[in-house]
Amino acid sequence: MTDTITFDAFTAAHLHGALRLSQDAGWPHRREDWQLLSRLSRGVVALAAGKVVGTALATTFGDVAMANMIIVDVGLRGRGLGRQVMTQAMAGVTVPEWRLTATEDGLPLYEKLGFVATGRVLQHQGVPVAQTLPGGVDWADAVDLEGIAALDRQATGAERGALIVRLMIEGKLAVVRKGGNLVGYACLRRFGRGDLVGPVIAESAETAQRLIGFLISQSQSSFLRVDTTEAAGIAPWLTAQGLAPVGGGVAMQRGGSIPPAAPVRCFALAAQALG
Repeated sequence: MTDTITFDAFTAAHLHGALRLSQDAGWPHRREDWQLLSRLSRGVVALAAGKVVGTALATTFGDVAMANMIIVDVGLRGRGLGRQVMTQAMAGVTVPEWRLTATEDGLPLYEKLGFVATGRVLQHQGVPVAQTLPGGVDWADAVDLEGIAALDRQATGAERGALIVRLMIEGKLAVVRKGGNLVGYACLRRFGRGDLVGPVIAESAETAQRLIGFLISQSQSSFLRVDTTEAAGIAPWLTAQGLAPVGGGVAMQRGGSIPPAAPVRCFALAAQALG
């Protein structure tokens, strides 16, 4: 059957089919979540008789790119289609370093393509406990964008300015300042079943927790999600806030190098698709 499959660039016309694939896979993404990703990414779809049966996106952040939203119709799995659509999406992007968040099912494919595991991504979600509004956290505005992008670059090694602008449009950004300098930022936005907090970039776990607590207190949704990492060390604190661990994934990398220690760290991802 694979000889009847064709490939095309991902466009807005494919959003409905892509949404169906992610829903069939049990992923929580809404159409709006796909739209955000597609605005930032180069994508490829696999088509069978005009129907979307596979997707893959490549999102470039300077010298780093994320491979994401790699989904194949359940009836066509095990035939190499995932590898085809993923390699086609990656072929149009030339960067020294690739990253992705792998599901257990996807691990064998990614390892064959040269990706190696670098850590665990931990998904926490649920109905958070009420928060006492923490002090020292302010809403960001447009004049903070340059400083936020610089902070993010220190922590991630990626140029995510375009993503940060999009997050300010679609959500709200909060910041912590010390002596007039930014030492942390976090985003609250709609995603999936409710709200998502992330990214969270901060100088310390205490600052990260203050930012997350502030955004929990400001959320209008009864359901909240945070994707953190094992290395960040805040998973027990998130659980204590009512956000239960519900699995996650494996952070993987191809190329690049281990970055030097930075004065700020990533405590929560923008999304598993975006790092």
